Amino acid sequence: MTTATRTPMRTDSAAPKAGAHDLRHHGDAEVRDDGASLVDLAVNVRSGTPPAWLREHIAGSLAGLAAYPDGRAARAAVAARHGLPAERVLLTAGAAEAFVLLARALEVRRPVVVHPQFTEPEAALRDAGHTVDRVLLREEDGFRLDPDAVPEAADLVVIGNPTNPTSVLHPAAAVARLARPGRTLVVDEAFLDAVPGEREALAGRTDVPGLVVLRSLTKTWGLAGLRVGYVLAGPETVERLTRAQPLWPVSTPALAAAQACVGPRALAEAAETARRIAVDRSRLLTGLGEFTGRGVRVVEGAEGPFVLLRLPHAAAVRERLRALGFAVRRGDTFPGLDDRWLRVAARDRATTDAFLKALDRALDTI
Repeated sequence: MTTATRTPMRTDSAAPKAGAHDLRHHGDAEVRDDGASLVDLAVNVRSGTPPAWLREHIAGSLAGLAAYPDGRAARAAVAARHGLPAERVLLTAGAAEAFVLLARALEVRRPVVVHPQFTEPEAALRDAGHTVDRVLLREEDGFRLDPDAVPEAADLVVIGNPTNPTSVLHPAAAVARLARPGRTLVVDEAFLDAVPGEREALAGRTDVPGLVVLRSLTKTWGLAGLRVGYVLAGPETVERLTRAQPLWPVSTPALAAAQACVGPRALAEAAETARRIAVDRSRLLTGLGEFTGRGVRVVEGAEGPFVLLRLPHAAAVRERLRALGFAVRRGDTFPGLDDRWLRVAARDRATTDAFLKALDRALDTI
């Protein structure tokens, strides 16, 4: 492990640590099988979704299942939503497919993933045979990005914004500083539409060299089971990723959903949802602040639909919360975190109040 010259952030190679973190563990594991009856605060998909109008729209597409999927209309709609030409858009079976395509299709010598963040990008790169370097953001710095921490030799850099699981929203200017000729900069904006006004978004920018932005329709619209997302990138990058895709990679129902979710009605609903999430998150943070004297610390400045907290005996608290009916996301599977961390989704007032009461009881028994 080496220390960066201009910052206390750490960089290291993922290769010696293959078993240190379970990169394939995701929040849905918390609510499978015996967790199916729990109140789900582990998965970041918005509760109560998909809305009825979207379900009806998707159902209407089923009449066309006999034909092969035609993604042209959905691709044009996504392009128009971001003010881009269609050749800068690639529709994918969720953002997870995009990470695999990037890992397999691009010629990469030294990929770097900024952690803690969603672990699928690193997992996909490793599965494609790459040795991955990590830049580890630190709790002492509020998990904020210093672009100078990323090695100059990196030719692929992956960062989330806002970042899962920290909920930190990095300034767009700081993220853009990571770009340079000869480098691909991948920005995972899966939760950006949950930020009011989509502050700090890079989607739609064409002035940042090597920029690749990933968006997901899973979280805001509750479409995890449908698998739909998209990539925004330069035409040459889109073409390379397209060649790596199988034929007809996005189903007709998913294409119908993509087109609907970037329309005026959906964008207005998403904007209102982002404002409501901010209120729900604020209530959660206020409630968690009451536990400061009992060792609970929350990462400040949360902007996503979830918060990250550190607390003593977090693993035991998590199990006690399960016994009390609540599932939360363990943090020790994220590089840069350990077993002191939990991620909690922001939900409506009643759910948050019930969770806070359960947390109070859980802490009393530890």
